Amino acid sequence: MPKYTQPRKTWEYTKDFKVKAVKLSFHDNIQVKQVAEGLDIHPFMLSRWRKEYLDGKLQGDGKKRMGVDKKKTFV
Repeated sequence: MPKYTQPRKTWEYTKDFKVKAVKLSFHDNIQVKQVAEGLDIHPFMLSRWRKEYLDGKLQGDGKKRMGVDKKKTFV
């Protein structure tokens, strides 16, 4: 395995990008894996963003999420 002579590149995504990706992944007929492939990110990263969003830690547009029963709705 080759030695790295330069530090590895770490990508940083904006909160708006993360929120849009999460909202795309909540559509009924789309899987997390499909959204991740389309955005060229790892599915695990998108799953982590989804968890952060549901926990209220990730909010990009200033709008609050409201839950009704077990189905999540976004306002």
